[in-house]
Amino acid sequence: MDHAQAPVLDALAAYHREGQVPFTPPGHKQGRGADPRVREVLGDAVFHSDVLAISGLDDRMSRQGVLERAQELMADAVHAEQTFFSTCGSSLSVKSAMLSVAGPGEKLVVGRDAHKSVVSGLILSGVRPIWVEPQWDGHRHLAHPPSPEAFAARLDEHPDARGALVTSPTPYGTCAHLSAIAAVCHERGKPLIVDEAWGAHLPFHPDLPTWAMDSGADVCVTSVHKMGAGLEQGSVFHQQGDLVDPSVLKAREDLLGTTSPSVLIYAGLDGWRRQMVEHGHELLQDALDLAADVRAEISALGYTVQERTEFTGPGRAYDLDPLPIVIDIADLGTTGYRAADWLREHHHVNMHLADHRRLSAQLTFADDKETITPLLTALGDLRDHIDDLQNAPKVNVPSPEELRLELVVLPRDAFFGPTEQTPDPVGRISAEMLTPYPPGIPTALPGERITAPVMDYLRSGVEAGMVVPDAADPTLKTVRVFVEH
Repeated sequence: MDHAQAPVLDALAAYHREGQVPFTPPGHKQGRGADPRVREVLGDAVFHSDVLAISGLDDRMSRQGVLERAQELMADAVHAEQTFFSTCGSSLSVKSAMLSVAGPGEKLVVGRDAHKSVVSGLILSGVRPIWVEPQWDGHRHLAHPPSPEAFAARLDEHPDARGALVTSPTPYGTCAHLSAIAAVCHERGKPLIVDEAWGAHLPFHPDLPTWAMDSGADVCVTSVHKMGAGLEQGSVFHQQGDLVDPSVLKAREDLLGTTSPSVLIYAGLDGWRRQMVEHGHELLQDALDLAADVRAEISALGYTVQERTEFTGPGRAYDLDPLPIVIDIADLGTTGYRAADWLREHHHVNMHLADHRRLSAQLTFADDKETITPLLTALGDLRDHIDDLQNAPKVNVPSPEELRLELVVLPRDAFFGPTEQTPDPVGRISAEMLTPYPPGIPTALPGERITAPVMDYLRSGVEAGMVVPDAADPTLKTVRVFVEH
């Protein structure tokens, strides 16, 4: 296919060139109606390119096939059979994928380190999760993706499960053995969904972990806005094989998605695909070289930078994306929360992820030595002022065994059932997600019985700076629980 084309961008240019006059939404009419103070901040180009997809970018019957051609080019670029664009982020895309495999009351085998969007999908659909435990690093208090053997065991215990879902890469860059998990699923006639939100870049360089479609997955979801050059909410989901019907997949997306998709987001996806096909290898090689240099320079500042040897191997991850730079500061006497706040306050540097003992800087091909300089300067200054950050509140992290909670009722039933707010939730069934964010993996989810160690972890975490945005009471002084009859 001719990847020099960018159908969405080309159609947008034609729209302007032809002087199309809209008597349709959006109501700002090419920015003419927008408040000048808004235009001053956002710029005119945003409004100028904010047009309808139908009766705007294309005619009312979509006879030019603009979106279809852009999706076909994306599928070809990443070795998928079908690709669908989403302007509602991968949170919607992963729900669409789940609902294309399992329905209300049916089982789906899911890695327990799944993102909150997967749990939202369980709540909406009424699917019964069969959890697969991650591989826990008890020393570093970190979860890696579940092993193929763990997926095989759960599928054999539940032969009526409709399929499986795994998250890879994780926000820490650790990757599952996708080809082995896909083989485990396909030997049993089950489809594999991969939540690969952090892996949009993987198809475009051989030194990166093998991506889901090349590993045999049936459906995968990627957030182009995370590791690509798409606008926020720009996501795609890809399909191959005959275990998931692409028409069903598209119908589920139509069910959940917006009827007013953003052409701005479509254009970002389309342009990024062309950029990656034409220049992706070179851009990503530069990023990989930069990441190696940055790791060395941060280590020279006296930090412990997590390397492949710490994150991969038996009982850990199968592979590692080197672009997330994960810094373990457990031996410096403070928390990632406190360090991240200090970096933003004193240097205006925003870290990707902070937890009770780590910071993460997410590099992409957009970074270069100019963007890295303030990061290194800030980290150097942080090291010099680390004594000012001592005596941070301690987070009481449970053992892996104590983190496992019993699923008592379906997530949907607990979420929509009778509830009450209580200051003493231990022993009660949660009716809400209790999700440290980022990375957004629920510690407790609707339908699970809350234990004392988990509640102690979450409350001590909030005291130390953890954010739990999904809770009705983010302070966690009270928790919403299911009222059992």
